[in-house]
Amino acid sequence: MLDVFFEDREDAGAQLAAKIAVEEPAKPVVLALPRGGVPVAYEICKRFRAPLDVLLVRKIGAPANPEVALGAIVDGAQPQIVLNDDIMAACGVTPRYIDVEARRQLAEIDRRRRMYVGNRMPLPLAGRNVILVDDGIATGATVKVALKALRRLGCGSVLLAIPVAPLEVISELRADVDRIVCLHMPADFRAVGLHYRDFHQTSDEEVIEILALARGSADETPA
Repeated sequence: MLDVFFEDREDAGAQLAAKIAVEEPAKPVVLALPRGGVPVAYEICKRFRAPLDVLLVRKIGAPANPEVALGAIVDGAQPQIVLNDDIMAACGVTPRYIDVEARRQLAEIDRRRRMYVGNRMPLPLAGRNVILVDDGIATGATVKVALKALRRLGCGSVLLAIPVAPLEVISELRADVDRIVCLHMPADFRAVGLHYRDFHQTSDEEVIEILALARGSADETPA
């Protein structure tokens, strides 16, 4: 039987917040990968009275097989496109295809951001200490793209905060981040949800409510 480490996402977030407090990050910005990362991140933003925002990532799929990722686009004040040149060459895609598909995915990102936060602009990240949060990692593909995009934005530092993930994935991500806080890296990892007692799907309504609560409690004075 697999170990259950967390009652729910709020419990995971509280445990992460306590661990991160040892690092003493100065005036951080907390970014959550929605939807499941949002309730985890909220516990961290409460601990540090930090602003909370979502970081939306959309895959750019190949023409013949959308499941094959040519890259991804990451939202923010300056949206970033991260491409896999080897896969692009193998698929023979044109720059025009990438441009059209990136615009389509950016439109979907914009739609989702408006649903979550209305007309509020993404938080500026240049020079800020960023804490990127999800409820767990399986393959690490989305997180890796997000980290590469954050690097391009000139963040002061990036700390990846994850409740549970495979050891080999965490090892691969270390080169893309300043610090990683991962509470559990079980040898018998199979799926994130198996290590939670309650792992119900986070709804859009929950995300909207949590982000509204976070805006009411954070100190957003620039660092």
